[in-house]
Amino acid sequence: MNHRLITLGRIIRAGAQNFMRNATLAIAAIAVMVITLTIVLFSIVTNAAFSHTIQQITDKIDVSVFLKDTVTPAQRDKLLSDLRSTDNVKSVEYQSKEDVLKQQQKPTDENMDLQLALAQIDNPFPATIHVKPNDPNKLQSIQNYLEKPEIQALQSSKTTYSGDKKKALDNITKSTKFLREAGLVGVLIFAIVSMLIIFNTIRMAIFNRRDELQIMRLLGASTSYIRGPFVVETIIYGIVSAIISVTVINSLFVVSGSAFAASNFGLLDIGFANNYFRDRFWIILASQLVIGILIGAVSSTVATRRYLKFKSSK
Repeated sequence: MNHRLITLGRIIRAGAQNFMRNATLAIAAIAVMVITLTIVLFSIVTNAAFSHTIQQITDKIDVSVFLKDTVTPAQRDKLLSDLRSTDNVKSVEYQSKEDVLKQQQKPTDENMDLQLALAQIDNPFPATIHVKPNDPNKLQSIQNYLEKPEIQALQSSKTTYSGDKKKALDNITKSTKFLREAGLVGVLIFAIVSMLIIFNTIRMAIFNRRDELQIMRLLGASTSYIRGPFVVETIIYGIVSAIISVTVINSLFVVSGSAFAASNFGLLDIGFANNYFRDRFWIILASQLVIGILIGAVSSTVATRRYLKFKSSK
């Protein structure tokens, strides 16, 4: 047991020495890993902010059904029951003509003319059913039900999911799906690129030290003892890169939070992103360390197994 601990200590020390000795290669590898981990972390945080903004938008998406004044309570109740049992329906809310009128009569500076007009005429608003979907990407399933002839006969006009509004809602749902998928693909691509670059860095280090490694082998060093320092070296790459990347992103959010007067920048809610990063700082740091270590360890393990081969194993 003591022998294994001593060997492990020597491997770690040799890896640290390799890290200091291969300064040029280390800086290049760390720079690439910092860029990769920074992009990965930025993608995760911004994707969370985008998802938050998108969720706020999609929560407001619903289909409004306008009923004729001639619809009986029995017909209304049956329609409500059928809608609640329809696929992709999250909730169904009914507003009577009186409720809609009261909502429109709430006084504001912008609708005073409307208030005066409403006071002089009978209630012109139809009873309305608001249908909220579980998945905004599948609104068409609800619309298909509402387009049945017997259901359309109860409606005073087309639902809100039609015409230009239908196109706008479809564009929003398509955009949200694209943003989520693009973020995931971006993270995977940069992780693979980083692994390939570290793989090549280890290959160059093995090539530069091939004579030294052969001498170590002749002196009786085991395969794991020779390969171990390379793995330790790339693990150090990952640790240093993770710390730098978290520092860079933290500085970026601090600067952006003070530089932009508005809390939103397009779909990116800067305030939410700052809070998300701050509230999960230690989890994010730990995750970055794990990702950095895994990228370094896996890349170096594959590289040493491929390029550091001996005629006999010990």
